[in-house]
Amino acid sequence: MAVTQQEASARRGWRRRDRRGTAGLLAGPLIWLLLFFVIPVAFVAAYSVGAVDLFPTDPGVVSLASWQRLLTGGSVYMGLFWKSIRMSLTVSAIVVLLAYPTGYFLALCVGRRKYVLLLLIIAPFLTSYLLRVLAWKVILGDAGVINSFLSWTGMQSPDDPITWFLYSRFTVMLVLAYIWVPFVALPVFVSLDKLDKSLLEAASDLGASRWRTFVRVTLPLSLSGVFAAFLFVFIPTIGEFVTPLLVGGTSGYMYGNSIQDLFTKGLDWQTGSTLALFLLGVVAVLMAAFGRFLRVRAVVA
Repeated sequence: MAVTQQEASARRGWRRRDRRGTAGLLAGPLIWLLLFFVIPVAFVAAYSVGAVDLFPTDPGVVSLASWQRLLTGGSVYMGLFWKSIRMSLTVSAIVVLLAYPTGYFLALCVGRRKYVLLLLIIAPFLTSYLLRVLAWKVILGDAGVINSFLSWTGMQSPDDPITWFLYSRFTVMLVLAYIWVPFVALPVFVSLDKLDKSLLEAASDLGASRWRTFVRVTLPLSLSGVFAAFLFVFIPTIGEFVTPLLVGGTSGYMYGNSIQDLFTKGLDWQTGSTLALFLLGVVAVLMAAFGRFLRVRAVVA
């Protein structure tokens, strides 16, 4: 059936109104993204090569000297970066090993009360992050709960407390693991909760033991949640600086702390911008790999 000129004109008008409506809906988020992400990142990138200078100590010359200092083999900052990578990998592995049984129990063993227990697990997020970190200083300090208990039981002399409990690399990883376990249990729980229970029943009917069913059925089908949980911890802990600042000491000093010090104490914004932009690039690559190789919708749906 032929379309009249009036109908065609009406359709074109509808398309124009539809495009204007879509542009109006997207304008707010795009402006927010431009003002608070794209422009700041562009400013940091310009500062990292000397295109912007605010302090008398800035070189005022466009160069890649700060990038060369960062990427050379003997760079102190690259050593800190790889140290942070190792610590983040360790924390991520520990957190996933602790969170997986929690998610498994909630999704497959509890039943109707699983959401109530899930709420109790994430309840610590309702309190301040700083309060939770500082509470560990009370627990692990020289006169803290653990050392006081060891002294009371006679297992440790009151004059010789265990000092490595606090201000050490061990403390940073312990506190980070404590903070992230409830959060990481969520993607594991989601992937296991969406698991087709008939597959488990079929494996049992075919004579598979519980362990064999877990290894051959449950674990492979929940790997997307496991990998997502791992990255959810690994990516933010690379640039972590609050926890190492409060409980890490010199041995727990991380890459994020160096960026903070360069921007605050050192006032070397060019080097700090270079380190921050390098970290942003690493995180962007990891997120691209995450979106490429994992089924994101299957994890967060």
